[in-house]
Amino acid sequence: MPAASTLSPLLTGFGLGASLIVAIGSQNAFVLRQGLKRQYVFAVCSICFLCDSLLISLGAGGFSSVVASSPRLMQATLWGGVTFLFFYGVRAFMSALKPGAIDASGEDEVTGGLAKVVLTTLMLSLVNPHAFLDTVVLLGSLAGRYSGGARLLFALGAMTASCVWFYGIGYGARMLAPLFRRPVAWRVLDILVGCTMWGIAGSLAFAR
Repeated sequence: MPAASTLSPLLTGFGLGASLIVAIGSQNAFVLRQGLKRQYVFAVCSICFLCDSLLISLGAGGFSSVVASSPRLMQATLWGGVTFLFFYGVRAFMSALKPGAIDASGEDEVTGGLAKVVLTTLMLSLVNPHAFLDTVVLLGSLAGRYSGGARLLFALGAMTASCVWFYGIGYGARMLAPLFRRPVAWRVLDILVGCTMWGIAGSLAFAR
């Protein structure tokens, strides 16, 4: 029983972190697409995980109260994210007009350099109001219920959920590769990604 009680913050952090991260969003859609294309999967998953860990650490460290008390910071984060998501949605719809396909060898032609992929991943991970609010504000506020080692365990639990999820969908996506040998599958995916980006941007922009 004492051991279970000690691990309770870790398990709670893992469960809450997973419930927030698993939700369909712009970041997950990008990781899935890179996994299907097999382009810089390790780099993309690692950046998403490390950025999540950074934001969770900031929230658990008390930065959530600073963010919540600064309307200007909240607005800057909101509209920066809305703008980025809108233009990424445009890019996805343009890709749908000329879809690619995974070749017979299972390796897709690389259409974006590492620097471009890294920048996009960083933007989706950091300039993303949903990710920012979920990790820094929400998880940070919940972490505030704990103190000392228990708060650290809560944060580690949330980080573990992020690690399992991003590497899971990044490398697990290749199981869907046979489906994406057909260009029409890429067209559908790009349209869904574009709708996801615009849907999130719209919900943020018109939220009251």
